[in-house]
Amino acid sequence: MIPTDPPSYPTPASPGLRIGYARVSTHEQNLALQEDALRGSGCQRIFSDRISGSRDQRPGLERVMDVLRAGDTLVVWRLDRLGRSLSHLVELVERLEQGQIALQSLQEQIDTSGSAGRLVFHLFASLAEFERGLLRERTLAGLASARARGRLGGRPHKLSASEMAQAHALYVSKAVEVAAICQTFGISKSTFYRYLNIGNWPDDRSSSSKRG
Repeated sequence: MIPTDPPSYPTPASPGLRIGYARVSTHEQNLALQEDALRGSGCQRIFSDRISGSRDQRPGLERVMDVLRAGDTLVVWRLDRLGRSLSHLVELVERLEQGQIALQSLQEQIDTSGSAGRLVFHLFASLAEFERGLLRERTLAGLASARARGRLGGRPHKLSASEMAQAHALYVSKAVEVAAICQTFGISKSTFYRYLNIGNWPDDRSSSSKRG
């Protein structure tokens, strides 16, 4: 007989609340699976979003980050439900650690309230730095290739959808200066920021902090 009750997950002792966060993208079915698992793990409150993981604005996540207090535990069904990228995930975990808030992922069986869980995220932080290093190397290679093709200077280049995605990935990584991105794709800074203002890209950095 197939059990109908949600699976049981370990619930480490904590002096604070266990607060859950669930997310599905707009094309996925519903939140029931995640919410059942979060309730089964002992969460007293659950916040959720139905939105693409790449989108910067997630009201449910913003609310849960505001509600969490020292001693609480943020519980997610899986890590990719929380962070939109590895670097964003590491950034969120650092905020939680600074606030003395633990993070538990049910599927990966990670709990940062213990030493083993914290070790995992030290590894994630190292991977994020490795990813930024690879982006820098690819950008330098792109600059060399652009110079070889004589693309620098002259009439500004119009970006294709693929090039827009690549430029945006470099921008949000914070690993490459705007000037270098513009050189790589053969566009001016004004053109680059005009692409940002089109509204198709999530702007992960304030316009007041434009670099280059």
